[in-house]
Amino acid sequence: MYMKYLDRGLLVAALVATLVACSPAPQQVSSKSEKKESVSMAKDFPRIQALDVKAPHIDARPANFTHHGITVSDPYQWLRDASYPEIDDPEVLDYLKAENDYYQSFLASHQPLVDKVFEEMKGRVDETESSVPFISNGFEYRWEYRAGNEYRTRIRRNITTGAEQVFLDEQAMSEGHEYFALRGWDISPDNALVVYTIDTKGDERYTAVVKDIASNTVLPVDLSDISSSVSFTPDGSGIVYSKLNEERWMVESVNVRYFSAVEQAPMDKVLFREDDPEYFLWSYFTSDDQWLVKVSERSGSSEIELLPADDLLAAPMTLVSKQDNFEASLDAAHGKLYLLANDTHVNSRLITIDTDKYGKDSADKSTWETLIPGNNEKYLMNVKSFNDFVALKLRVNGLDKIHILNLDGTLRKDIDFPEPVFSAYVSVNREFSTDMLRLYYESMITPPTTFDYQVETNQLVTRKVEKIPSGYDKSDYITERLMAPSRDGQMIPISIVYNRFFVKNGEAPLSMTGYGAYGSAESPEFNSERLSLLDRGFAFALAHVRGGDEMGYQWYLDGKLQKRENTFNDFIDISQFLIQEGYTSTGNISISGGSAGGQLMGAMVIQAPELWRSVTLAVPFVDVLNTTLDATLPLTPPEWQEWGNPIESKQAFEYILSYSPYDQIEQRDYPPMLVTGGLNDPRVTYWEPAKWTARMRASKTDSNLLVMRMNMGAGHFANTGRYARLRDYAEEYVFQLVAHGITE
Repeated sequence: MYMKYLDRGLLVAALVATLVACSPAPQQVSSKSEKKESVSMAKDFPRIQALDVKAPHIDARPANFTHHGITVSDPYQWLRDASYPEIDDPEVLDYLKAENDYYQSFLASHQPLVDKVFEEMKGRVDETESSVPFISNGFEYRWEYRAGNEYRTRIRRNITTGAEQVFLDEQAMSEGHEYFALRGWDISPDNALVVYTIDTKGDERYTAVVKDIASNTVLPVDLSDISSSVSFTPDGSGIVYSKLNEERWMVESVNVRYFSAVEQAPMDKVLFREDDPEYFLWSYFTSDDQWLVKVSERSGSSEIELLPADDLLAAPMTLVSKQDNFEASLDAAHGKLYLLANDTHVNSRLITIDTDKYGKDSADKSTWETLIPGNNEKYLMNVKSFNDFVALKLRVNGLDKIHILNLDGTLRKDIDFPEPVFSAYVSVNREFSTDMLRLYYESMITPPTTFDYQVETNQLVTRKVEKIPSGYDKSDYITERLMAPSRDGQMIPISIVYNRFFVKNGEAPLSMTGYGAYGSAESPEFNSERLSLLDRGFAFALAHVRGGDEMGYQWYLDGKLQKRENTFNDFIDISQFLIQEGYTSTGNISISGGSAGGQLMGAMVIQAPELWRSVTLAVPFVDVLNTTLDATLPLTPPEWQEWGNPIESKQAFEYILSYSPYDQIEQRDYPPMLVTGGLNDPRVTYWEPAKWTARMRASKTDSNLLVMRMNMGAGHFANTGRYARLRDYAEEYVFQLVAHGITE
């Protein structure tokens, strides 16, 4: 359910819809649609039918609870194993296995198409792909895939001697594990050791391993049940990591573990602790390696404390307290902090703070100097400092920008990118003293691209464009940025892509997705798997609904808490707009979404079932009321800032109940559905998709297909190997294709 912390002007005037592919000039599309006949001409499309094999059935067991004087029925509550997080109830496991068997029956009847789509997707994967190297402390680092491997091999080259060595062989480490994820890693300042974190269950409780690179010897450092982030101290004497609570999937403290005992000193020292379960806790070193930053954060509130990197046992300096009640993030250079804070404007301002003048008192903000004030058009998102400049990621009227600033905050360069609508962010930049900025770029028709921006010469140098071995010509595809009117007058952005032979006559199938939560944007990105839909006549649309931050921080605020219904309305209104504009027709739209986006899909099943040809709900957060009522679940307390606290507030209880998809299932017809889950998922627990499927199967009055795929050895992010992931994608795409009667 919780998918924030990846990244965070309303555009209400004329539509900026740009044709980026084969057309010689931009195409302007009116934001005020003329009504077309496609709505009234909607066909009664046949839906994909249930299998001849008998679908799983389990008994509903009467279970009611009453809160705030309101009684709610939860007949499939028993699917939550009483011994969770251990899942060993035979009845529960038997049901999940039966659903998987039923799903396999569906696959078996369409195996040739699944294999064909999988081979298409695999053919677009560069078997020996390698990354653009980055430089750090005298070494050049890169990763590569070796032919046939599911996982990466990580290599470094000594810049002085030219000698290369493998320092992490993920393929070898993954052997014997059904699930394998290597997440964080860092190299010691003397270049001798590597520390890395791995998860072999999918429950996101990581173990850290410290290894001598030269001898390939693992050191006897025991660090388990930690988060994925880990780093060496700048002096190399220890590692900083975040310890998870034994009972809750939440960071309990930020610790430093020293490698050798100092006289009278402990081997392991807690640097920061977070006792409030509503706050997430993490830490990082600033780019200049001068400060360790502790961040406790929930939606709308940050607490930031600093420790000098050369004295981690000192008393921390408080910069932002919880009582300040705003969000903030920072980096540092030359004795100054560069702070982004939304204290005076929701879209944040950029502040500089001289640490020599700043006192220990968190209320002392007299030395804060505003470099860039907050405003409606510019949404300031991320800041990264370097020795000679500062990189700022922002959005202007909903479109990505990267600015290069002088150290005094003045604009040096607004980087020019080759397309009007794209996704771009600052990539891996390990060197503090550099005249180059590594950037990542893509659009819906441009494969992922690595640029090096030369700061002094203002040149954007292409270092890598992701290869599509089976062939790809971007001029075969067209992407547009559309604006759809929502029922309350807001203009909602849509990013759409289709094959150049696509005809807007209302006859074509449309695949659409959305997320709309936690201020996490759906960026217009390239997806090579998606070509298997586009080349079969689909258009694909990203719905930039409220609840994300595509149009600024207010866009996020307008889709949370008591405004959650805006997210659902936006998605439906976008669908109606695309129907009116001739991109598709009623009943010819397949939709998909995961996690909180799965909640959106559940709401769409309930609120507008007639619009959809099929619905894919991936690890869906659909049991919203029960989850937000359960404070023992690790993510529930932080979730109250997103959805409301139904334990304490009757208003929140009633509002969540009014849209919670699981609670709104009733006896009626529903579209075909594919539901997925992970048995070890700590974000959206396995019983949410299981309860949804069971209740839906017992309630729906149609004969449309309903299948569930429960990954019994993974968590929120399912399969980790690159080809195993492709197999999952192929199955999900085939579900959509078959729903539209496409069998080849």
